[in-house]
Amino acid sequence: MKVYRTDEIRNVVLLGHGGSGKTSLVEAMLYVSGAVNRMGKISDHNTVSDFDKEEQKREFSITTSLIPIEWEKAKINILDTPGYFDFVGEVEEAVSAADAAIIVVSGKAGVQVGTEKAWELCEKYQLPRMFYVTDMDVDDASFRQVVEDLTDRYGKCIAPRAIPVRENEKLVGYVNIIKNAARRFTGIAEREECPIPDYSMPYVEKYREKLLEAVAETSDDFMERYFAGEEFSIEEIRAALRTNVMDGSIVPVGMGTNLEAHGVANLLSDIVRFFPSPDKKECVGIKRTTNEIFEANYDFAKAKSAYVFKTMVDPFIGKYSFVKVCSGVLKGDDVLYNATSETEEKLGKLYVMNGNKPMEVPELHAGDIGAIAKLVNTKTGDTLSAKTAQILYSKTEYSVPYTYMKYVVKTKGDEDKVSQALSRMMAEDVTLKVVNDSENRQALLYGMGDQHLEIVVSKLASRYKVEVTLETPKVAFRETIRKSSDVDSKYKKQSGGHGQYGHVKMKFEPSGDLETPYVFEEQVVGGAVPKNYFPAVEKGLQDSVVKGPLAGYPVVGVKAVLYDGSYHPVDSSEMAFKTATIQAFKKGVMEASPVLLEPIANIKVVVPDENTGDVMGDLNKRRGRVLGMHPVGNGRQTIEAEIPMTGVFGYNTVLRSMTGGKGIYSYEFVRYEQAPADVQQKEIEKKQAEEA
Repeated sequence: MKVYRTDEIRNVVLLGHGGSGKTSLVEAMLYVSGAVNRMGKISDHNTVSDFDKEEQKREFSITTSLIPIEWEKAKINILDTPGYFDFVGEVEEAVSAADAAIIVVSGKAGVQVGTEKAWELCEKYQLPRMFYVTDMDVDDASFRQVVEDLTDRYGKCIAPRAIPVRENEKLVGYVNIIKNAARRFTGIAEREECPIPDYSMPYVEKYREKLLEAVAETSDDFMERYFAGEEFSIEEIRAALRTNVMDGSIVPVGMGTNLEAHGVANLLSDIVRFFPSPDKKECVGIKRTTNEIFEANYDFAKAKSAYVFKTMVDPFIGKYSFVKVCSGVLKGDDVLYNATSETEEKLGKLYVMNGNKPMEVPELHAGDIGAIAKLVNTKTGDTLSAKTAQILYSKTEYSVPYTYMKYVVKTKGDEDKVSQALSRMMAEDVTLKVVNDSENRQALLYGMGDQHLEIVVSKLASRYKVEVTLETPKVAFRETIRKSSDVDSKYKKQSGGHGQYGHVKMKFEPSGDLETPYVFEEQVVGGAVPKNYFPAVEKGLQDSVVKGPLAGYPVVGVKAVLYDGSYHPVDSSEMAFKTATIQAFKKGVMEASPVLLEPIANIKVVVPDENTGDVMGDLNKRRGRVLGMHPVGNGRQTIEAEIPMTGVFGYNTVLRSMTGGKGIYSYEFVRYEQAPADVQQKEIEKKQAEEA
């Protein structure tokens, strides 16, 4: 692929609900542009974009893929993103590197939750956008209904670019609103002029009037001409439309079919005409050595710098760091400085990725997106720049994973292999997290949803040939005491030669500090227990609080006082006093009214107004206490509650079901409090069953 200048580049992310047709649209784009000589199909598992075995098996996108398309002397970097919410991290990576977005909507399914989430992302990143309505070859597809629904949601900015012409329920052509003329499809990317059907005229007039109003508002001169009844030229309309699209005041709506690739050539042309090249966008970093602002602005004449927005780790083709060049021109032999890890990286070869196929290029200009192989100390979110001008760009904000499961390695001895495989997968997936919960002796896998975790397990088996199973995680309960106790514990053992003798008298009472496992005091008078055995007594306490006598959970908030005991000048030892203390602790805790403490989280749930009742009812069922509710705009409310951590498990699936995928939540641990009697009894019985 040839090298493109900054002004010839368009970086476009495809967004939309799962199943709306993004990947099929990419195939159609490749075919129409001549990059492939036959279109791949998702059902045939041969698309350029969905190259991963898991994607082919499940027939939906899991990762973002980069597809460069050459059209009208421009290079369009298409970032094809997953539509399912469990893979939102991939979408956030792509959006951070894009300069504009196409929101894909199925003409059959209409506007869905994923459509709304895509719009919100465009608002957050201030991306110019277009809608593209697919499935126009399906009988019950309705372009007009989609336009009405979009207009209801987003107002007057919605402007159809073309409307379909159908005959016998088939898409045969379209009316170009700008040119006020109809076209009939004659082949791939080919069409001929035809009359505008009578039934289309009312819509053509309505949509064209709206478009001309928007054009008139771009300048006083245009406004005067509009009111004088003068016509605008096609070039004037296009120039004004480009201004409107770039500032977001107009959002064009195109349409077509993916399988026959009708309308795709128009879409590619619209991308080149109406979307900004990178040099029209701002890009600002910080000079690491001076803390001064560095205005990169995708200027090829400035010092070299690039932001790593994604990492691909493939067992067969290796590691590739996807970069967006923020300034300067990267060349294959450059040595750049990673200002995040404070290390130098030799670039080697530069590539443009086409799905999972790297194509070598000699250089990448500012604003372009490419890939660098085998960077040793560089990960997603890092900045590469010249060592003489060290730059740092702010890292992309990613969604936080809250769904978690315990994972267990199936084959003994595979623990290291699993750990290495997960480490590679975390380098690739910013929303995947592994937490070693040593307290409960379990390894936890965090992701964006149950499907996310299930696919991780499947990838471990298919890519890395290691197997794990997912299980319900153990909740981090605690044990403490509510009363005081006084115990006498003697450990005595005689087995020929030196025996073992340790004797302690101890009091146990609540310390009042649930953050600290225990407080130890010694009040021994007259040397009943020699001072050199005090550390052994404390070591016994240290070992005892790890696993409490009530249900096997860590103990907190206990004050232990050693006030008396006895020793044997020959048989006493540190081990004997430690053992006597462990016995005393078990007995003392069980006599001091032990209770189980459960972790409590503060949870914030953002839901549409119409779902607040259902969500609050469900939180109550989970023993949650609703603290309050306040509006956050766009017809949504934030519900704040305190909920036991046991109630958080599995909440993601339930919330999505209740809100049609619109609800989101976050939580954080706040404190421990006494568990209800039935919860405590259940945990005690579980422990007894394990020991039986």
